[in-house]
Amino acid sequence: MIKKVCNRCSCSNHLIFNSPILISNEIYRLLPFDQSHPLAFNRIMPVIGLAKSLNWLDESQYKESSVASVDMLARYHHIDYVEAVLSAENNRCIPVTLGKRYNLGRHGNSYFSKIFTRPATTAGASIQAGRLLADNEEGVIFSLAGGNHHAKKNQASGFCIFNDPVLGILAMLDNGLKKILYVDLDAHHGDGVQEAFQHDDRVFTISIHEKNRWPYTGKISERGLGNIRNLPVPKELNDSEMSVLISEGVIPLGEEFEPDAVVIQSGADALLDDPQSQLSLSNQALWDAVKCLIKLSCRILVLGGGGYNPWATVRAWTGIWGLLNRQNLDVELPLAAMGILRSLEWKHSKGRNVPYHWNANLTDSPNLGSVRPEITEIIREIRK
Repeated sequence: MIKKVCNRCSCSNHLIFNSPILISNEIYRLLPFDQSHPLAFNRIMPVIGLAKSLNWLDESQYKESSVASVDMLARYHHIDYVEAVLSAENNRCIPVTLGKRYNLGRHGNSYFSKIFTRPATTAGASIQAGRLLADNEEGVIFSLAGGNHHAKKNQASGFCIFNDPVLGILAMLDNGLKKILYVDLDAHHGDGVQEAFQHDDRVFTISIHEKNRWPYTGKISERGLGNIRNLPVPKELNDSEMSVLISEGVIPLGEEFEPDAVVIQSGADALLDDPQSQLSLSNQALWDAVKCLIKLSCRILVLGGGGYNPWATVRAWTGIWGLLNRQNLDVELPLAAMGILRSLEWKHSKGRNVPYHWNANLTDSPNLGSVRPEITEIIREIRK
């Protein structure tokens, strides 16, 4: 097992975590949605299986997440909303009036049998991670199913029921940390997290997302108390442009903020093979961004997020776990790993004729290109 030595602070003499921790739960073996939903496939357990097949996940690194209680969820969400979600699970239905009030059972926030337990388990993982990181001087945790960044205080939004990034950050703040940097790499703006902390200068939120895409928020002019930066990028964002945005835009802001912890939402829907955006990143660009961001603090919480192509998402998140463990990502997949990838199913036109490399390689080919003037202008604006 590899010990992480923090690059920002001199805390190598106070190592608590011998290696990164992955938090998950067996509940993710069950598919939550029907086949018509964009998330109607398994993307959590295959990451764990792929990591194990590569000998990248030791039993000592795995923690089972518990289910967040109603009180824990009410640390951020309105209690009546939390109880409405619990009631929907217990009664196996969502009354029309509650559905309209809380945006449940509509707009993609579909009813499913574990509509409370599954997202409460995800929230429990991020809360557990936040507490662990606050209690230790350093550590790296991957809350694999986390990253539900759209959920609002009293409403479901964007397939997100409970906002686990917010709850994880609050757990850090409640347990003594003073400054948290949240960086959102999802193709969609991290609106729920920005909304939660726009009046709290202890949390600095940065979101890189596709311009003019749902939820149509995250304009570059939004600053809050000065603790918000949005980078709305143009279609077909390439690896070279992402590298410049991170190195010349995000990293200097993070260094100036000097966070006690960094939370990274690593949504995979900005990848070229994902159908829910028109961005064009390879998984190498996502990995390089995470590799840069984890140098900003001794405490790192990585979350999942969007990802609507099972092959792209599983390979990307497995690579992030390998990166956190300092593994060689340009690895030849063993037969067991290829078998896991071949077993994936996707009820989408792109899933009918699966390209060979989706099953045979972990690493995408890089998508390099020129850096457009719009990218340079974004960097100039956010550094003002």
